[in-house]
Amino acid sequence: MSNILETSGLTVTFGGLNACDKVDLTVPEGKFVGLIGPNGAGKTTFIDAITGYVPTSAGNAVFNGEDIGELKPHERAQRGLVRTFQSLELFEDLSVKDNLLVAGYDTRWYSFLLDMIYMPRKDQKVEEQIEWALDIMGLNDVADAMPSDLSHGRRKLVGVARALAASPKLILLDEPAAGLDTAESQILGGHLREFLDHDMSVFLIDHDMGLVLSVCDYIYVLDFGKIIAEGTPQEIRESDTVKKAYLGEEAGEIQAQAGERMTSSLQGDQGGQDG
Repeated sequence: MSNILETSGLTVTFGGLNACDKVDLTVPEGKFVGLIGPNGAGKTTFIDAITGYVPTSAGNAVFNGEDIGELKPHERAQRGLVRTFQSLELFEDLSVKDNLLVAGYDTRWYSFLLDMIYMPRKDQKVEEQIEWALDIMGLNDVADAMPSDLSHGRRKLVGVARALAASPKLILLDEPAAGLDTAESQILGGHLREFLDHDMSVFLIDHDMGLVLSVCDYIYVLDFGKIIAEGTPQEIRESDTVKKAYLGEEAGEIQAQAGERMTSSLQGDQGGQDG
C-alpha cells in the first residue's frame, strides 16, 4: 500500500520555538489517520505547514508522490490536498449549496469571462459530489439557506461539506466536532468512515478522544511539537505515555472508556444497517 502523504523531519519554527519539531508521519491511501495532543501541541500548525499556509524551516512533505514544499496553498488544493479550518471561512453572501459549488468547480482567472460568453458550466460528476456532500453531512434541508442563518454547529458541518465538494484525495479535518451538539456530533461520527468509500483518505485532528479512537485506523500523538506516541486506537488507548502527557491518568481512563462506547455504538449501528 502506498502513502498519500509522507512528512520527514518536518519542522516549523516561530522565533526560537519549534512549533513542529522533526515530525515524521505517513497517511496510507484509503486510510483514516488521526493526530491528537493538548492545546498548543502544534497540531493545527502541522496542517498549516503541509497545506502551505506557514513555511517550513526544515524537512519535507510528499503528497501523492510529489514533493509539495514549493507549491502554494491553492496549488496543493488543486492536486487534491483539501482542508477544513477551525475558524469558519464561509462565503456569507452565498447559500450553503453555492458555498459548495465554489469549492466543487475548478476556477481559473478567466472563468468569469467564459461564464459571460457561454452558458454557465455544469459538470454532472461535480453536481453529484455536491449532492452527496450535502446529504452525508445532513444539510439537505438548509441547502438554500444563508450561512448566517445557521447555528455554529451546522456552519461547521458546511465547512466539512465544502471540503468534500472539492473531491479531495486527502481531506484534512481540523477540529470538525468543535461546537457541535450531541446530535450533530453523532451525524459526523456516524459518517466519517464513509468518506473512505469515495476514493479519499482522511486525516483528523480533534479534541474528542472518543471520536478519534472510534474512527481512526492509526493515531499519532503530538506534544510540544514532537511525536511522542503512535499506534492503533487500542495501543493509544492503553499507552501510559499518552495518558500522562495528553490526558492525565484519570482523564485518560474516562476518555478511553468513551472511545470504547462510541466504537461499540458505531459498530452496532453498522450491524443494524447491514441487517
